[in-house]
Order: sequence, then structure tokens, then C-alpha cells
Amino acid sequence: MTSITSKTKTTSESASLGLLPEGYRPSDSEEFMNPMQLLYFRKKLEDWRAELIDEAGATISGLSQENLHQPDQMDRAQIESNAALDLRTRDRERKLLQKIEAALRRIDDGSYGYCVETDEPINLRRLEARPIASLSLHAQERHERMERVHRDD
Repeated sequence: MTSITSKTKTTSESASLGLLPEGYRPSDSEEFMNPMQLLYFRKKLEDWRAELIDEAGATISGLSQENLHQPDQMDRAQIESNAALDLRTRDRERKLLQKIEAALRRIDDGSYGYCVETDEPINLRRLEARPIASLSLHAQERHERMERVHRDD
């Protein structure tokens, strides 16, 4: 009993210091959205955000260095096609960055991990796979069904 209490205390202390134990993974046996889980998801979201920002910077750099003065029309067309694809990808990533920022705000305000429609906890496996999730699986399925119905109208 003492080892569990001391382990929990150590885990809580680590979370308050902003440290994650190596190899930590949220589990259903813990209190939902405890400080360690929140720190885990914050780090995951911040790492994802940093990766997307780095990729966007590389795209901007690459686009500014592209030489559109290629003598061959096929080469020019390929460069323009690649640039258009890169820009579409970055636009999707820009929208993803907005969702990441919204998830980080939910961590700050204490609502992260709970469905915005039902206030029910979102399954940890779902959050692990999609840390920006704001809807429980059931609410997401309902939302998608409604989109299909309205799209068919």
C-alpha cells in the first residue's frame, strides 16, 4: 500500500514539476485527466504543433527557392503542380494547428478530455489516437450521420 501511495505521490509531484516519467502512458486505472495525463497530452499536442510549424517553414523555404525559370515546360509544370500540392497540404495543416490550439486551451481551462456536446469523458484510446478530439466516439458518429443526412438533401 505504501509503495502505491508513494508512487502516486511521486507521479503527482512529477506532473506539478512538468516532468513525465519515461515511458508514461495514460491508463484507465488512473483517475481520468489527472495532472500526469494532462501533461502527457499537452506534450503530445505541443510536439505535434512544433512538427507542423517546422514543416510549414520548410515548405515556405522550398517554395521561395524553387526556380520557375526552367527552360522545359514540363519541368515548370511539375514544379507548379508540386507547389500547389504543398500549399493544399499546408492549408490542411493550418486547420489542424487551429484544432491543436483549441485542445491546448481546453487543457488550460480544464475541459480537455470531455466531450463538448455531452460532457462525458472521451475514451483514452481515442485521445491517444486523436489528441485533438473534442467529441466522444458516440457524439462523433452522431455528428457524421447528421452531416450525411444534410449532405444528401
